[in-house]
Amino acid sequence: MKLKRIILSTLFVIMMTTPLVHAEELSVDDIINRANLASYYAGDDGRADVTMTITDTQGRERKREFVILRKDKENGGEQLFFVYFKKPSDVRKMVFIVHKHLDRDDDRWLYLPALDLVKRIAASDKRTSFVGSNYLYEDVSGRRIDADRHELTQTTDQFYVLKNTPRQPGEVEFSSYTLWIDKATFLPMKTVYLDKNGKEYRVVEALEVQTFDGIPTVTVSTATDLIAGTSTLAEFKSIHYNIGLKEDVFTERYLRRPPREVRR
Repeated sequence: MKLKRIILSTLFVIMMTTPLVHAEELSVDDIINRANLASYYAGDDGRADVTMTITDTQGRERKREFVILRKDKENGGEQLFFVYFKKPSDVRKMVFIVHKHLDRDDDRWLYLPALDLVKRIAASDKRTSFVGSNYLYEDVSGRRIDADRHELTQTTDQFYVLKNTPRQPGEVEFSSYTLWIDKATFLPMKTVYLDKNGKEYRVVEALEVQTFDGIPTVTVSTATDLIAGTSTLAEFKSIHYNIGLKEDVFTERYLRRPPREVRR
């Protein structure tokens, strides 16, 4: 019995004095790849109803309601996005399509029903406002992970904190941005952008996460312009994954005639 107490005491001392080692040590590339998959590749495809509330400097609100469809051609690879606007009347039936690529700039089209015009969105416009909100066109489908250099600057009990610096600084309006990635879900919970002078000017933050079909999903987020004093609240509802979307839904033929998947 005495020997047993000595052994247990020795084990306790070893446990208290030995640094804790994670079962899996993750590299920066591992972390950023997992965050990319968690944010944009949940399931093979997905559908959600989205309401955006845009608040100006005087506290006045405007709303945008739309349906977003996504299909992965390859997990972590090429993707297809279809956004169909329902409200208000000035954007009703407007359609935004993205064909996301890894080896070249994404293809983006915007259909403007009032003009019956299909507009090709240039690569240089991807970091401009998405339909007047504080979100950008690039936010919809995500930024290519190889567009930035990633550095793990801090690890807390809850987050991996990464500093990200653009490889082509002349192509973007920011000098760097910091990501707080949840260690349990790998969802980015906060992103803070610095301008060319190193001053914070834009923040995107996840406010609520729920689980659908076993997949943790951001259901409420905000994007804030710290300089202009404007913000946009995005709320996601009726979220479904693995619904069997066909690729032809994401072609130009449906710009003027939206598929049934967005009308229901």
